[in-house]
Amino acid sequence: MTSRNGPRTDAPTVAWRAAGKRFHSYNFFLSRQFGQRVQKVSIDAGFTCPNVDGTVAVGGCVFCDNRSFSPSRRLPKSGIRQQIDAGIAGLKRRYRVDRFMAYFQPATNTYGSVERLQSIYEEALSHPQIVGLAIGTRPDCVPDEVLDLISRFAEQTYVSVEYGLQTIHNRSLKWMNRGHDYKAFLDAVERSRGRGFKICAHVILGLPGESHEAMMATAAETARLRLDAVKIHNLYVVRNTPLADQVAAGEVRLIGRDEYVRTVVDFIERLPPQMLIERLSGDSPPDYLVGPAWCLDKSGLRTALDAEFRRRDTYQGRFFCAAVE
Repeated sequence: MTSRNGPRTDAPTVAWRAAGKRFHSYNFFLSRQFGQRVQKVSIDAGFTCPNVDGTVAVGGCVFCDNRSFSPSRRLPKSGIRQQIDAGIAGLKRRYRVDRFMAYFQPATNTYGSVERLQSIYEEALSHPQIVGLAIGTRPDCVPDEVLDLISRFAEQTYVSVEYGLQTIHNRSLKWMNRGHDYKAFLDAVERSRGRGFKICAHVILGLPGESHEAMMATAAETARLRLDAVKIHNLYVVRNTPLADQVAAGEVRLIGRDEYVRTVVDFIERLPPQMLIERLSGDSPPDYLVGPAWCLDKSGLRTALDAEFRRRDTYQGRFFCAAVE
């Protein structure tokens, strides 16, 4: 098959800095990679998770209701092609865009047989407007045969595998009922290297019991690993979850917006300049959200983040580069 990775780019660090950016945003990268805007289309392939079905735990993550963060899981069940068409129609009402990334988002999207995974990935890529795959999964659900399969797709098209790191601290992973420790993430990353696809980590800031120093330790480790990309989320609470009960009981305090803004900028300052910043915060639909309310104001949060970068006159990699030099 002909490669669909799009035009290659060089000197990405110089590019985003020369464009007046404070960090290497995912949108900036995709525009250069494909020569045009690219948006993700969420797909629900019907997977579950090993900490839901009892393989490693029961009940799922303490904060998790897949319907709250995945549009596809809030819709009636339909086939992959139908989900893509519906997602594209919705995105085109909001953006001027013709190319899309098939994003297997809710649950664990490598948690199945190689035959099933190959079938669903191929079906998504058969859509003429899909230019790549983004696969959300857990680090304990990528056996070598699955990584081999994903690597073969990466020879044909752009592929990113998103691992739920959340934090490097095992105490926090145990609190959130992840069912794996940090070593599982390290193992998945090492077995994923050199296979042709991007490696992205999801990180949550504001976890209960994690100090600023603990969160910066996660930043330093993420930087040390030289991952391709990171998604940064605030801890937010949705209804009908164990976390919602803990917040209602006063057992968990949610991070405030001003503190979160400072923490995100601190985090990004410590990352390598080449690393992609795919997300700066998380939220859910208002009818699912318990808090914090500020995360629904995405434009206000982005304005505050931009202002903090300008106030410090800082940028991604500022302290990472200083450490290297």
